[in-house]
Amino acid sequence: MENKRSIVNRIFARITRKKSSVLLREDFVDLGGYDQVGRALRQLVAQGKIVKIGYGLYAKARVSALTGDVLPISPIPVLAKEALDRLGEKVIPTRAELDYEAGRSTQVPTGRLIGVTGRVSRKIGFKDVSIRYERISR
Repeated sequence: MENKRSIVNRIFARITRKKSSVLLREDFVDLGGYDQVGRALRQLVAQGKIVKIGYGLYAKARVSALTGDVLPISPIPVLAKEALDRLGEKVIPTRAELDYEAGRSTQVPTGRLIGVTGRVSRKIGFKDVSIRYERISR
């Protein structure tokens, strides 16, 4: 029988209490050492409770009613914007989004291109969906 106070259970309890869909590895540093937290997070990914969307980035998960696959609870562009916000990077609309909102274009932006003010080299994605960045100077 698994211990009710194990690190995996404590991390999962904290995840369920969090309002944010995006989880950073740093959210759990007070519960154990770096390797111990990493093992617990990998175990939760294997159980389908969370999904990994980047280095040190996780998202709450749900099971698809159609396919039975484990998916993030929000679309990847929404999670990526939330993750960048939590990491301290300013997210702004891309040129394509501004053109669409102003009526200069009928092309609907997919959201897979995110406008940022600084340099971002972080890879965020899940399965075959990945995010690219457009650096916009303001």
